[in-house]
Amino acid sequence: MDMKKARDSDCSLLANLNHQLILDEGHRSSTTIGQLEKRMKEWLSADYDAYIFWLDAEPIGYVLFRVDAEFIYVRQLFVHRDYRRRGLGRSAFHWLNENVWQEQLVRIDVLSNNGIGIAFWRSIGFDDYCITMERG
Repeated sequence: MDMKKARDSDCSLLANLNHQLILDEGHRSSTTIGQLEKRMKEWLSADYDAYIFWLDAEPIGYVLFRVDAEFIYVRQLFVHRDYRRRGLGRSAFHWLNENVWQEQLVRIDVLSNNGIGIAFWRSIGFDDYCITMERG
């Protein structure tokens, strides 16, 4: 698997992968791919960085994160459903942790109904930190 830092020209690809993530995790967002691309461009031009995961010249996932004063905030990590359960997300995370984040504290948010995502993050050593609640 190859890891390449995303550029502005990758925002269309990232938006399509982000759309798949939204569907897979059961997010209630109705954001269009065009809106996702615009938002991704804004994030990459501001505080966020992204890396795209490639396998045999095929984009299979990505991570979107920002470096805060006290921790790395991972906003999104996605592996295409056809490539899951192969250790690729785990490998990507470990590569980033060693080569980009330099073993800093990492924080994430996971939707409470995303049991598969919660299990993944726990399997690589994350513990529950807080619960965010809403009332609509």
